Amino acid sequence: MTTWDERFRTGAYPRDPDPSALLERAVETFPDGRALDVATGTGRNAVFLAERGYRVDGLDRSREGLTIARENARRRGVADATEWIQTDASSHEFPGSVYDVVTISFYRAVDRLPDVKRALKPGGVLFVEHHLRTADPTGSGPSTDRYRFAANELLNACLDMTVLYYEAGREERSEGGDAATARVVARNSTGLKQSYPPQIGPN
Repeated sequence: MTTWDERFRTGAYPRDPDPSALLERAVETFPDGRALDVATGTGRNAVFLAERGYRVDGLDRSREGLTIARENARRRGVADATEWIQTDASSHEFPGSVYDVVTISFYRAVDRLPDVKRALKPGGVLFVEHHLRTADPTGSGPSTDRYRFAANELLNACLDMTVLYYEAGREERSEGGDAATARVVARNSTGLKQSYPPQIGPN
């Protein structure tokens, strides 16, 4: 049993947490269709997207997490719109040009981002949020900088896309404590002249 299996099994991680607040605000600007949630955990973003009409693949290495995600989808009436895939995101073979939306919350996927981005259809949208390295102590997130983004690392990794929104800084977390986080919404498109959705901003 992995560390995350144990966390999910014992309830050390919430069984049905709310989806990302930024994702809730931004989804109105996303294209419809098929979505992928990388490192889905208990499916908080995947189930939310399914409720919004997406056909969603949620992948995670934790069998326990996926069991809970599957139950959350069933309980909220979207079991038929979700597919749960047990796999390690660090070695998963992402298909090309399949998804309209890809989400990654609190999993450091920079080494796989080129492959993840290739899984997007033209015009598809990538949403990523994760912990930042910071000189100040924080109350949550990975214990070492190895699993955090360096300053501007996430932004730089998306500069071959159209960055629609980016934020980085400290915040108070709903479950307690503070965190340093970075978030990006980027579209799989390039060009000097493009259309843009309404501005995505804080509540």
